[in-house]
Amino acid sequence: MNSMSAKRKGIMDIRQILLLKIKGYSNRKISGEIDVHRNTVNEYVRLFDAAPKSYEELLGQNDKELESMFTRKSNINCSRYDELSSQFNYFRDELKKPGCTRQVLWQLYIEKHPNGYQRSQFNEYLYRWLKETKSSGKLHHKAGDKLYVDYTGKKLHYVDRETGEQIEVEVFVGILPCSQLTYVEASQSQKQVDFISSVSNCLEYMEGVPQAIVPDNLKSAVTKASKYEPTLNKMFKDFAMHYGCSINPTRSYSPQDKALVESAVKLVYQRIFYPINEMTFFSLEQLNTELRRRLESYNDYLLTTTQVSRRHQFQTIERPFLSALPRSPYEIKTFKQATVQKMGYVFISENRNYYSVPYRYIQKKVELRYNQKMVEVYYKQERIALHPRSIKRGQYVTIADHLSSTHKFYQNWSPAFFEKLAIPHGLHVQAYVKELIEQAQYPEIAYKQCLGILRLGKDCGSDRLDKACLRAGGLHRKGYHILKTILENRVEDQPNEVKTEQVHIPPHNNVRGSKYFKNIVSLLF
Repeated sequence: MNSMSAKRKGIMDIRQILLLKIKGYSNRKISGEIDVHRNTVNEYVRLFDAAPKSYEELLGQNDKELESMFTRKSNINCSRYDELSSQFNYFRDELKKPGCTRQVLWQLYIEKHPNGYQRSQFNEYLYRWLKETKSSGKLHHKAGDKLYVDYTGKKLHYVDRETGEQIEVEVFVGILPCSQLTYVEASQSQKQVDFISSVSNCLEYMEGVPQAIVPDNLKSAVTKASKYEPTLNKMFKDFAMHYGCSINPTRSYSPQDKALVESAVKLVYQRIFYPINEMTFFSLEQLNTELRRRLESYNDYLLTTTQVSRRHQFQTIERPFLSALPRSPYEIKTFKQATVQKMGYVFISENRNYYSVPYRYIQKKVELRYNQKMVEVYYKQERIALHPRSIKRGQYVTIADHLSSTHKFYQNWSPAFFEKLAIPHGLHVQAYVKELIEQAQYPEIAYKQCLGILRLGKDCGSDRLDKACLRAGGLHRKGYHILKTILENRVEDQPNEVKTEQVHIPPHNNVRGSKYFKNIVSLLF
């Protein structure tokens, strides 16, 4: 009930509520019995409980005395109330701090003012004041408890200098609900890497880490949304572990969880988006520089309800309750599933590199976790391999102990290794092997074909293989099966058929030539 005066009941209703409370009725049952809204009954019962008299004593008073007890003017026209109300702003700020309760505040109050209000009256007057100043909702947000993050629905853009194209960008918003300190940043997309980077920059801006980060059900944060137990993205969970906080996504179909950040987004539209509406930016960096400048003014703006800024509330109330930032920012880590190949390696496609795994895990499904520096391989949550990340493409990164005696042959695989093996079979075989490896998209595929080609040399003889490589060398594509077909059909000694290149359109009378068109142009102009 926002205002007692707006819902004040007649003296008979007040007496009925008192009478039914004496009989032991619940507030809900009283509401049904006398057809008065339950919130109104709750409010009157709260006032009865705050009074220094029992229900029976209140019911024994005359109408004028009873009615006067529930008029606000009777509260504010006394010095004791003025003394209490002068501390309401302080009480509101203290309630935002973890561990502070109204009981604690009343004890502090009564120690300084022994003749002050008792606990029930203290709670009632503080409750009324908080409702009048519309601050009661904020009491749910403790200092340093949560950081809400989301993207704005509307996008900003910058202009490509060369093409003049407008490139749309996403706008990330983070807000600490207790102090309402806000962070805004533009990014190229909502993808995992951009999202994680924005959250990291937000924590750096706020110079601390809250107990929990509360994202909307973004794909970059939540793999599977759920009202009760959403499945979090592994990269985001790893990010949270690095910063020592938890992830608590907003509940699906629960708009009240998103109300605060959505309200902040509306203010961002008014105070930041609109003022830069007519400005032109030629890079994402330029846009973010202007956003940061506007953000400083936004956080220094005085709030209507408290007449203090978001930054002031953050510095005085919330900042002491944030955890310290880690020594280094989070490094983006990729999580992927893979199957250990028969040779005892796992493949990372970004650089087309292979990393060894203990041979007993061959054909097992494992999880890869890697960043720019290290590659980790996990099997059933146990790390089974750790390698430095290779920058060069097509490398085999090997730990010798990972390979069994039958697999250690593979650790020497390289273009030079196979070229050397091809030398005894002839110069044409060596050249063919070299070209095959160079044209292959994946080194491992080429290496396996090289093994097959060398095997053909053992089965058919080096001389025949060398001739087959000479004949197949002129073909655009190289491969094991081409040589195998030549040898099976015993055509390695036959010369290649040279096909003369034919003109697709032979000369004929209908081809007019360029002079014809020049004459046509001169006649027209």
